[in-house]
Amino acid sequence: MFAIGEASRQSGIGIETIRYYEREGIVPKPERASNNRRMYSTQDIGRLRFLKKCRDLGFPLADARTLLELSEGDSEDCQSVKDLAEHHVLNVREKIKELEHLEAALTELTANCDSGNVSCPMLSQLRNR
Repeated sequence: MFAIGEASRQSGIGIETIRYYEREGIVPKPERASNNRRMYSTQDIGRLRFLKKCRDLGFPLADARTLLELSEGDSEDCQSVKDLAEHHVLNVREKIKELEHLEAALTELTANCDSGNVSCPMLSQLRNR
């Protein structure tokens, strides 16, 4: 059994985030030692690592929670996992498009910048938009 600091270190998830996951019911509340300190099992830490990997892949917390529940269910539902992942891929592609539009807008705004100008064309454009 491990204290919350060690669970944080082993899982890569911050202590406050672990507490948040517990408050929100995303992970079960851990056992408590006689001094009331949280004590985490290797299974608890495994759950936290799972959630960390999901979040690192950009899954929203609700989806990460669903994936965790699916991974711990009696039978893995591969189709549900695939559907969730495909939906996430579509969201990622949409974000990429938005970022490309943002890049183009910033490139256009900065194209007229010249370090010798007294007034900045980019700031003028931003004021007039």
